[in-house]
Amino acid sequence: MTKTARRMFELLEPICLVTFLADECNEELAKLGHRTYWDGYFASRAAPLGRVPAQVVHAAFYSFTPAEAARHIPSAWETIPPEASLAARERGSAASLRRILGDELAGSPGLARAAELLTKAATSAPTEGRVMYAGLRAVPVPEEPVARLWHSANMLREHRCDGHVAALVGARIGGIAAHLFAALAQGVHPPETYGRVGHLPKKRLDAVLADLRERGLIDAGSRFTDAGRETRQRIENLTDELAAAPYETLSAAELDELITELEPITAKLVAAGMPVPGSD
Repeated sequence: MTKTARRMFELLEPICLVTFLADECNEELAKLGHRTYWDGYFASRAAPLGRVPAQVVHAAFYSFTPAEAARHIPSAWETIPPEASLAARERGSAASLRRILGDELAGSPGLARAAELLTKAATSAPTEGRVMYAGLRAVPVPEEPVARLWHSANMLREHRCDGHVAALVGARIGGIAAHLFAALAQGVHPPETYGRVGHLPKKRLDAVLADLRERGLIDAGSRFTDAGRETRQRIENLTDELAAAPYETLSAAELDELITELEPITAKLVAAGMPVPGSD
C-alpha cells in the first residue's frame, strides 16, 4: 500500500494546492476581513481545532516557528469566527477548481465518482495521533462534487501531514530542520535561503545547521551527507507507509477506478501551475 499512498499523494497534492496558489481562497478570506494571506492561512487551516491557543496550532502545524503562529492566533479569530474562515477556505478552493477544470470536467460523472471514492477513503482511517485529520473528520463533508473532492483531498493531505510530523519527530528533525532538508532535496543552496526559513534570524539558523553537522547529516558546506540523504529517505518512506491506511478500505478495482478518474483532473491542474510533489 505504500506505493499506492505515494501515487495518491502525487494525484491529490495539485488538488489541494489551489488553496495556496490560486486566487479565490485568499480573496474569500480577505472578504471576511483577514488582513494578510497568513492571517487567513492560520485562521482557516487551524479552524477545525477550535479556539485553541497558538502553542497548540504550532504543535499541530510543526514546521512553523512558535512566534509565527502567535502572530496570527488567536487574533485572527477575535472578530472572525473559525467556522467562517473554514467555510471561506472551502468556498474559495472549490471555486478555483471549477475555474481551472472548466465546466465539462468539473461537471463530469468521472469527477463525481472520484469525489465519492475519495470520500470513502478519507473518512475511513483511524484518527488516533492525527490531530489535524481528526479535526477535519468532525467537519461535515460537502454534497456538491467539486467541493467534496477538495474537502476529501484536504482530509487526506492533513492525514499524511500528521504522519509526516510523526516521522520527523522520530528522526529528531525539527520544524526548521525539515525546511532545510526540503531545500537541499530541491537543490536550493545555501539551504537557509529557502522559503519559510529565509526570514529567520541568522543565529537561529546557524544553530540548526550546526546541530545537523554535528549529527553528520550535512557537511561543512551545508550539503547532504550520505547519512543525511538516508535519513531523509527513511522519513519519506515512513510517511508513505503511515499514509496508506485510508486506501485500505477501497478494493483493488475501486483504487484503479479512482486513479483513472483523478488523472485527467490532476493533469489539468498541473498544466495550470499546481505542481506535483517534487517538481518544484
